[in-house]
Amino acid sequence: MRTWIWTFIVFAAAVALALVLRDHSGNVLIIAPPWHISVSITFSVIALLVLFFAFYALLNLLSWLTGSPGRFRLWRSRRAERRDQDLLQTGWIHILEGRYGQAEKELTKLLSKSRSHKTKLVAGLASARASQDLADYHRRDEALQIAQKNVNEDPQLKLAYATAAAEMYLEQGLAKEAIQLLQPVQDASSRHFHATRLLLRAYRQQDNPERVYELTRLLLRRSAIEKDQALDYIDYAASRRIQQATEDQFKSIWNDLRTEEKIRQPVALAAGQWLTQANRLDEAARVLEASIQQDPAPELLNLYASTTEEQYKRRLTKAEEWLQRHPDNPALLVALGRLCVLGQLWGQAEHYFKRSMALRNDLRIHALLGQLYDVLERPQEAIVHWRIAAATAGALPIMAPNRLLPAADLTDDPTLVDGHLPEEQRFAETSGPLAASAVEAAFFVDEAVEPNTSAASVSATASIEHPDQQYFDTAPIPGVDVTMTSDGSHRSRN
Repeated sequence: MRTWIWTFIVFAAAVALALVLRDHSGNVLIIAPPWHISVSITFSVIALLVLFFAFYALLNLLSWLTGSPGRFRLWRSRRAERRDQDLLQTGWIHILEGRYGQAEKELTKLLSKSRSHKTKLVAGLASARASQDLADYHRRDEALQIAQKNVNEDPQLKLAYATAAAEMYLEQGLAKEAIQLLQPVQDASSRHFHATRLLLRAYRQQDNPERVYELTRLLLRRSAIEKDQALDYIDYAASRRIQQATEDQFKSIWNDLRTEEKIRQPVALAAGQWLTQANRLDEAARVLEASIQQDPAPELLNLYASTTEEQYKRRLTKAEEWLQRHPDNPALLVALGRLCVLGQLWGQAEHYFKRSMALRNDLRIHALLGQLYDVLERPQEAIVHWRIAAATAGALPIMAPNRLLPAADLTDDPTLVDGHLPEEQRFAETSGPLAASAVEAAFFVDEAVEPNTSAASVSATASIEHPDQQYFDTAPIPGVDVTMTSDGSHRSRN
C-alpha cells in the first residue's frame, strides 16, 4: 500500500513540474571561462535529476564493492548452516529409521565440521543416542564429552545435556551418574518436571524410598505425573519405608498416607506384617480388612490367616462374610481352612480345603490337607497328599536311588518318598488330584500291583514295607507355611 502511495506522489510531482516548466521559458546561463553555456530551464532541471540518480547509483556501487568481504563471509556462514542442518536432519532421520551406524557417521562428520556450539551439542547428544542404541557405551561417552564441552554457561543447554545424558544413563542402569546430573537441576528449580521425573526413576533404581516418596508427592502436587503411575511409586516407597520403620516412624509414615493409599495391597501388606511382628494384632487385622474389602489378594489373605488362637474367632467371622461375596475365591477358602485349624474345627477346615482344591489344585492345598490328616491320625490319606505335595515341590521328579547326589543324604528328603523302591519299578499316573504347577504327581508302583489299586493303598503298602520311611524330614516344604506344620508327637523316628 505504501508503494502505491509513493508512486502516486511521484507522478503528481512530475505532472506539476511539467506544468510549471511549460509556463517558464527562461534560460540557465553557466559561465565557465572561457566558455558561456546557456540552456533552457527545463533541460537544466531534467539534467539535475539525472545527475542525482547517477550519483546515487555510483555511491551504491562503491558500497557494494567495499562490502564484498562481509557478504562473502555471510554467504559462507549461511552455506555452513545449511550443511549443518542437512547433516543433522539426515542423522536424526537415520536414528528414527533404526540405522544407527549410518546416523553415527553423519553426526560424526557434523561434529568435525560445525563451528556452532549449539549444533555441536545437539549433534553430540544425537550421536550418543545412536551409540547407546548400538550398545557401544565407550563411543557414547566420547560423544557425551564432546556435547558437554559445548554447553558453556547457557542454562538452557545445561538442562538439555543433563536430561538427555541422564536418560541414557538410566537405560543402562547407572542411577548414580544420572542423579549427579539431575540433582543440580532439581535444586535450582522444581519447574523442570521432565528432569524431576527422571530423577524419580533414578532414585527408584537406587532403591531410595525416602526420595522416591518425596519426589512423587512433589509431582502429584504439580499434576506432573499420572495418578496410576504415582500410586505405583507410592506403593513401593511406602511399603519399603514401613518395613524399615521404627515404632515412632511407623506412626508418622502411616498418618502421612491417604486413605486410598492405605488400602493398596503392597502398603497394607507391609503395614500388616509390621504390626503383626510388633504383636499389635488388632491394628493389623483392621489394616488388612480394609484392603481385603477392596481386593481379596492371596498375599493379604495368607497374612490375615496367620494369627493366634485368641484372634481366630473375629477373623473367621470376617472371612465368612467375605466368602458370601467371593464364594469361588480359592485363596479365601484356604484362609478360612487355616483359621478353622487354629480353632480346631477339623471338619470345617477339611471342607474349606477341599473346596479350594476343587477350584485351584496346587501344592499348598495338598500340604495343608496332609498336615490336617496327620493331626487327625489318618495316615493313609495324609501320605497321599504329602506325596503329591512333595513330588510337585520345585517341579522336581522323584529320583531313583542310583541318582542320589553324592554330597547329600537324601534319605528323608520329601522329593524322594519312594526312593528305596527297586529300580525295576516304573512310574504310573495316580488316580488322585493333579497339582496346579503342571507337574503330575507320580508314584513308583510295583508291576505286581493290580491296576485298580488306589494310590492310598500303594502308599500304605510302601509304608508297611518301610515303616521308617513313612514320615518326612522336618525341613519345610517350599511354599508351605511352617507355622502350620504339625510335628505331632505320635510320629516315631529311628
